[in-house]
Amino acid sequence: MPALTPEIVPGLVSGGASSRAESDIPPKFQIGDRVRTKNINPTTHTRLPRYVRGKQGVVHLEHGTFHFNDALAHGKEEIQHSYSVKFKFRELWGDESADNMYLYIDMFEGYMDIEA
Repeated sequence: MPALTPEIVPGLVSGGASSRAESDIPPKFQIGDRVRTKNINPTTHTRLPRYVRGKQGVVHLEHGTFHFNDALAHGKEEIQHSYSVKFKFRELWGDESADNMYLYIDMFEGYMDIEA
């Protein structure tokens, strides 16, 4: 993926752009896997929301492979699988939340570990 320059921004905005990447990398996680997000606090770019860090969820969908935005922000090329992960409100915001409420967040594979 080329570096983002002011000259190419108008074309990307008007025509759309995707960070999808073709890859033979097998997914680390499967639908239904219980995962725990990493509790990372980088001083640099990340797309992992702070409120889900260190929390448990379940893989709901696997979206395929994409250019990893955290690496792209530093001019590095890395491809990872992306997933939709289902979190209980209670896991994120405590026991006072409804037990039947969920939040689905799309995230990169590198943000998660398998929950034992």
